[in-house]
Amino acid sequence: MTKTFEQKKNKLFIILSGIFLTNALVAEMIGVKIFSAEAVAGIAPAQLIILGFTLDFNLTAGVVLWPVVFITTDIINEYFGREGVKRISYLTAGLIAYAFVVIYIATLLPPANFWLDINKSDAAGNAFNINYAFQTIFRQGLGIIVGSLTAFLVGQLLDVFIFQRLRRVTGSNYLWLRATGSTLVSQLIDSFVVLGIAFYIFGNWSMAQVLSVGIINYMYKFTVAIFLTPVIYAGHYIIDRYLGKNEADKLSEEAAASSQGFF
Repeated sequence: MTKTFEQKKNKLFIILSGIFLTNALVAEMIGVKIFSAEAVAGIAPAQLIILGFTLDFNLTAGVVLWPVVFITTDIINEYFGREGVKRISYLTAGLIAYAFVVIYIATLLPPANFWLDINKSDAAGNAFNINYAFQTIFRQGLGIIVGSLTAFLVGQLLDVFIFQRLRRVTGSNYLWLRATGSTLVSQLIDSFVVLGIAFYIFGNWSMAQVLSVGIINYMYKFTVAIFLTPVIYAGHYIIDRYLGKNEADKLSEEAAASSQGFF
């Protein structure tokens, strides 16, 4: 491979890593907000009865960005293999943990009096404690942090393992199968791991509630993964044009050959 190709390959990994890291980090930060998917679509609440619980599609705001992480994971997996995905996943998990520590320290800093005074009420004139709001929004419990990071790493390792297993069977064909299939399986585990750790082990949810909410979350992720399949093909087309089809195929084959085992 030429020096020019090596430069292109390194630039590609940096760009993909930047997209992956930024979206994963921001998704964790905005994940404290819960929104109604039905309200976004302008339809009535689903009111699904699952394991004795009546549930709507109320999701964390982070799910808006996680599909970008899924797509980027599959693209890194295709061209840089297990080592590429592991490298950026471990780095991202470390930076997310670091961000939570910094944010927690920031919530402990004593507020300036003038900052409190100019933010005493909201736009409607209601009493408003800006410091309390800041702490409430940015502080997440230990269980949620541990659950989120554990689910993230397990999901990433499982995704790359299944992706490469499917590639051994399909070769360079059936991109949709290994990309969508690996995401569907890894997110099935992810959906329940984060809830189980955060709200069952560290919280007070029953296992039935964990399973019911997890099913709702997975239904959303399943649907999104299916609809994003064309985006995967578009990403591969752009990269193949950038690297050159022959060089891109060689890089993909090398990635598949070097990706052995789960860890």
